[in-house]
Amino acid sequence: MLRSRESDRGPRRFGRTLVTVGVVIARLHLYLVDVTAALVIGVLVGYAMLEHQEQPWWLVVPGILLVALPVAVRRIWPVTALVVTTVATAAVVIAGVLPTEALGAPVGAVCFALYTVAVDRSRTWSLAGLAGAVVAIAGVSGGEPENLLVVLAAMSAVWVIGYTTRMRRSFLARETAQQAEQALSDERLRIARELHDVVAHNLSLITVQAANAAHVRSPEHAYEALQVISETSRAALTEMRGLLGVLRSDADLAPSPGLGGLAGLADRASLAGVHVTLDMRGDAAVPEGLGLSAYRIVQEALTNVVKHAAPASCTVLVDVTPEAVRVEVADDGPGVKELGVGHGLIGMRERVAVYGGTFSAGPGPAGGFRVVAELPQR
Repeated sequence: MLRSRESDRGPRRFGRTLVTVGVVIARLHLYLVDVTAALVIGVLVGYAMLEHQEQPWWLVVPGILLVALPVAVRRIWPVTALVVTTVATAAVVIAGVLPTEALGAPVGAVCFALYTVAVDRSRTWSLAGLAGAVVAIAGVSGGEPENLLVVLAAMSAVWVIGYTTRMRRSFLARETAQQAEQALSDERLRIARELHDVVAHNLSLITVQAANAAHVRSPEHAYEALQVISETSRAALTEMRGLLGVLRSDADLAPSPGLGGLAGLADRASLAGVHVTLDMRGDAAVPEGLGLSAYRIVQEALTNVVKHAAPASCTVLVDVTPEAVRVEVADDGPGVKELGVGHGLIGMRERVAVYGGTFSAGPGPAGGFRVVAELPQR
């Protein structure tokens, strides 16, 4: 078992490595987009600085870098990128390095950074960044009211888009978390139902054999009963370990029981005083979930026969067709006058309902008790 788990760690680590590489590649794609945008903005800003006036390189180069470079790192330091590009834009205009009519490219850099702040930071931080950017850019745009309105409208639109993106991502994250919680709850219910079926069936067999061992006078019969108890308890523990193993991330998952395990169920029920005749028709190769549901229905039905009708004879018919799997369990015991409300019948109904099938349980036409379930093959 230890060797098997060690051998499984290699594929798990390889899978985690692939996921990490995929995330890095996706992030690298975004960073390449930012670098490209920074290069385009830098070229436009440099062209605007040099188009109508000769500026020394020691003013042009730092101005280009301070305005455009923050766009390339806006996903890493969004607030810093917004502050630097906004201050740099105002500075190059005030210093006369960049003409006022060429504010389009620097404003684009500010909008890139503002969008990232609106997406990644709280509403207070993003609104403060919006207000600071509007004041700084409007202050160096010439002071005309129309310029102020254009700057306010453009940056407000960018902030709204960014904040809407933040809200949408938050909603999707909450929805994903709720779906994960629901999946966990469903898995716990499934495990609880499986445990009920395993424990109820095997403990019923153990109880019957223990009672036989307590009342028989022959040591041979007592030994046979104890042998059945030992085998049944060992099988129950093995199945429970496999079932509870799904709760451990490093567990080796055994295949779920299916139609191929019905013969073993029949043998164990026969040891408890119920003569079981198993009639399998059709191809037993059905989907895993369908086979497990049919197995559990037969298991619960045989458990009820052992508890309420033993000693008795019981017929298990499983008819597999391309359209459905039909399960019928009928015994010739004393039957019941009224159906109980235990978890056994409820669990069988739930398993059938999952597949949209039909289920019936009640006294048989010739006496005894009869369970019929039909599970459609989708």
